[in-house]
Amino acid sequence: MRSYYRKFFKLSNKYPDIFVCIVLLLFAFSMASVAIASDDKFPTLPISAYASLPDTTQVKLSPNGDSIAMIKNYKGALILMTYNFKSGEKRHLFQADNNEAILKWFKWANDDILLISASYPTKSIGSNVKYSLTRLHKYDLSTPKGLELLVRSSENKKEHNAQIQDRIISYLPERPDHILMAIDYDVPGKPSIYDINIRTNKRKRIKKPKHFASRWYADQQGNPRISVGRNKTKVIYKLYDTKGKKIRDLWSYKVFEKNKVNIMGFDINPNILYIRALHKGKDAIFIVDLSDESLKRELVLAKKKRDVKGSLIYSPKTHAVVGISQGSGDDNKTYWDPDYLAFKKAINKALPKASNSIISMSKDLNKYVLYSSSKTSAGDYYLGDRASKKLAQLASRYPQINESNYARQKKVKYKARDGKTIHGFITTPVGKLKGKKLPAIVLPHGGPMSQTRAGFHYWAQLFANRGYVVFQPNFRGSSGYGYDFEMAAIQAWGEAMQDDLQDAANWLMKRKFVDSEKICIGGGSYGGYAALMAAVKHGDTFKCAASFAGVSDLELIISRAQNFSNRDVIEKQIGTDSDKLEAVSPVNFANKINIPILLIHGTEDRVVDVEHSQDMAEELEDFDKDFRYVEIEGANHYLSVQKHRIQTLEEMVKFFDKHLK
Repeated sequence: MRSYYRKFFKLSNKYPDIFVCIVLLLFAFSMASVAIASDDKFPTLPISAYASLPDTTQVKLSPNGDSIAMIKNYKGALILMTYNFKSGEKRHLFQADNNEAILKWFKWANDDILLISASYPTKSIGSNVKYSLTRLHKYDLSTPKGLELLVRSSENKKEHNAQIQDRIISYLPERPDHILMAIDYDVPGKPSIYDINIRTNKRKRIKKPKHFASRWYADQQGNPRISVGRNKTKVIYKLYDTKGKKIRDLWSYKVFEKNKVNIMGFDINPNILYIRALHKGKDAIFIVDLSDESLKRELVLAKKKRDVKGSLIYSPKTHAVVGISQGSGDDNKTYWDPDYLAFKKAINKALPKASNSIISMSKDLNKYVLYSSSKTSAGDYYLGDRASKKLAQLASRYPQINESNYARQKKVKYKARDGKTIHGFITTPVGKLKGKKLPAIVLPHGGPMSQTRAGFHYWAQLFANRGYVVFQPNFRGSSGYGYDFEMAAIQAWGEAMQDDLQDAANWLMKRKFVDSEKICIGGGSYGGYAALMAAVKHGDTFKCAASFAGVSDLELIISRAQNFSNRDVIEKQIGTDSDKLEAVSPVNFANKINIPILLIHGTEDRVVDVEHSQDMAEELEDFDKDFRYVEIEGANHYLSVQKHRIQTLEEMVKFFDKHLK
């Protein structure tokens, strides 16, 4: 393993040209948008403009604001690099091919040390069960040592070689050279708690494993206060005092039930805990005083029509909770701290008509990194200085995509056949649509208990750039629209949530700019399943169906779940009735499919095994159906490797062009 780390993550000086400093350090490349003439007269960009990995991601300031770190894409290689504003020194710390190793995240632990998480695809010895290992590395900029593995199991102590070794439960803000980690070195699946000195790499176990605890939450003072365990489908929270003594049980519930509680984190007061739970049928944010025997909940944030999701935002200066970050999408950060509210208002005034998010700040709150996206921008990073009131652009996520070629996205809603309101997003090609009848693609998301949010989607933007109207419905079973709406996905694959997609196509047919005779469906993961099931159930509506990494056999999902600890949850989510699972598995109905099918799958998919598409292709071939099967050697479920993303989208575009143009 050590030679593997040296091979893939030694420092590289191969890419000196990827740092470009302009004004206040502009890392962005100046890449020309090259239009390609097409038969249908839509100005098109190269597929690589959309399908390449983002040019820049994860831009973060050091606590003192003297340095900045980011991940840059150089011809598909992801390189973590830093730049020091004072010395002008730049370093390449870490590079990943996203094939044999995947760069997950990094964080400044203090002004000198970056912690870097990577995952390594592997499989069980003697079996074909695929999974991934995670490991935590460090890079200390104050020493010449370079990249190091921060923690590892000790062969002398015969410790368990833990699968997950990057789970940090506290960054210990008052002890910047230490972190707390939960790792199951002692008992598989039951982590102990370790105090890690990130300067010396030494660790000290401060809490032994508990047979009922699979996860821990620590307060900001560094005390492991809450354990979480699961007995089949029952989740149990237990509370401990600051000395490690159990006080009592907090909450318990069964997965997918209404009395669920999700812990978000502690405030600076070690007795104040933020949780997410239901409020009038929607997820909302509450605070709970753990010293209160009744655990009375005080509502912090709720929305009338949508769930409140996301993670807490902490002040780097005071460590108090100042708001919540709700992932991607419009206006994705909500503050309740008055200083942050005023700051956000000023930023919105400087960059109007955009979704602006502060993604990193120095400890003194002076320097900051801003991420801004809009209806004409796929996302740009800015470096700000509050003292000098300066704001300079750093980089763009997709440099070739700009206001001249960014396809218009609009929120819409329609009625399903039973009257249920379904929300979604429609993306239309650049240019005037009046008098035009365009082909369309229904593009369901994966999950299925997920959602499509407002903002840039590289699949939708590419298809729109090729002249297609793209509709992304948040069919029932999607998250974000309340408990009842999301729970419609439980043991309901192929039923009403599938019909919602045909109803989406029917809604499209009524749009004057859509050619009702030219509508296809495509998607990845659950979206791939939905595309295949649409070919089975609604072949009279859709002219073709494309599936990337799609599920074809629900019984196979249940069978493979036996190898993993979450099998009870999967069984509750999908069901165990063999007859019902068989009835909603596309692999069993290849004979009913009478439209062209595209199947794409990676051989290293660790979420939906490639066997799903292999079996589907075999069945389609047996019945002499019109299909194309593309198996991508080494590709995973998330298309983490750039060449795999480009190949997948090339196949998709070629397929849709063949059957819709």
